[in-house]
Amino acid sequence: MRCPACKHSETSVLESRVAPQADAIRRRRVCDACSHRFTTYERVELQLPAVVKKDGQRQPFLLDKLLRGIFKAVHRRPVAPDAVYEFGRQLELRLAESTDREVASSALGDAAMQFLRQQDLMAYVRFASIYKEFPDINALLDELQVLAAGSPPAAEALAGFAEPTELAELTELTESLQRAKSEEPAPTGQVSP
Repeated sequence: MRCPACKHSETSVLESRVAPQADAIRRRRVCDACSHRFTTYERVELQLPAVVKKDGQRQPFLLDKLLRGIFKAVHRRPVAPDAVYEFGRQLELRLAESTDREVASSALGDAAMQFLRQQDLMAYVRFASIYKEFPDINALLDELQVLAAGSPPAAEALAGFAEPTELAELTELTESLQRAKSEEPAPTGQVSP
């Protein structure tokens, strides 16, 4: 291991222990040349499948990129960061155990949507509004009405997870969007009779 201070290649290990998440070995080292102390982590390198985007491009799987999107959706919502990290860890392990060499980006997005639907409905709506690329407000309203009504697909996800306040927030959001839609001015360039 090369010393980060003097770049000398000979270092000694002072102490080794399992990292708090039990997914790495933490080693305290000292440089034999300059006595600089530093820490290294040894982790298993997972062979993860490539992500196939909608346009056919292939990219390496980046867990941080997916987690950034989820954290934006749960910002100021009652979702524990540990739950998000645990979801990411479990997803990464499932991908590593998979024999597939490629995974569709839509499968990753669907997994994130399912997680958010179980954690917090408002975070789910935030994520869905970007991920699903609703073509217009009607498509978004349809999704909100499905959630607020607790239709069979939503009922399973809501069982035991949705707080009454979340359902009230969704209903209120749906109603305000419907009011805004009905109050939209006529498109410009058209003359009203």
